[in-house]
Amino acid sequence: MAAGARQAGMAPVGFKGVAGIAALTGLAIGALLFAAGYVWFALSLSRVEPRLTVRAEGIVVFTGGSDRVQEAAELLARGQAKRMLITGVNRGTRSSVLARLLPVSHKLFDCCVDLGYQAQDTIGNARETREWARTRNISHSLIVVTSNYHMPRALAELSAELPDMTLHPFPVVSDHVNVDGWASDAGVIRLVGGEYLKYLGALARITLRQNENSPDLTGLRPEPASP
Repeated sequence: MAAGARQAGMAPVGFKGVAGIAALTGLAIGALLFAAGYVWFALSLSRVEPRLTVRAEGIVVFTGGSDRVQEAAELLARGQAKRMLITGVNRGTRSSVLARLLPVSHKLFDCCVDLGYQAQDTIGNARETREWARTRNISHSLIVVTSNYHMPRALAELSAELPDMTLHPFPVVSDHVNVDGWASDAGVIRLVGGEYLKYLGALARITLRQNENSPDLTGLRPEPASP
């Protein structure tokens, strides 16, 4: 075969050559899958805010934009939940300042709005929400308020921390981040791309943790049937 290849003017392909071709092919396929996943992620983001009619036990809003907190407060004011957690509040922010800014009465704010100061990132937001839900005896349903591009990762982290909780997403659409025209805006491309990478990282970490915590049944054998 090698002689035939030489006669045809072609050099024989050795093992290293085949391995190199396979590696390049794998990289090309991986790049295509990553690009396709990114496009799917960008197209899946909400373009308009939903009209939620559901009534939940609580509302959790992830800080990161004033629009998020305003929208969450309006849901609370409409009576769509009993309590609200603002998670990831800056430690220098006083509750009295927030009370003046939000579209809720002082009475409603004082009785039903909780501020979480511990979370520093989305993982922390989810854990802070879990502890708050346990403290407030919220066990069935939550309305989740955050930006549309952040919602997939927020839901993934919350689902991992509160697997039995029904989550109702309220993705906030900001005028400053036009995901509808993501393909023509370099800033939005970078923002959505960064969020997509974080989302993939969150899914990988959550999956690994779940696999580590699952019971090892490989050493178990079924008991023999009784005669």
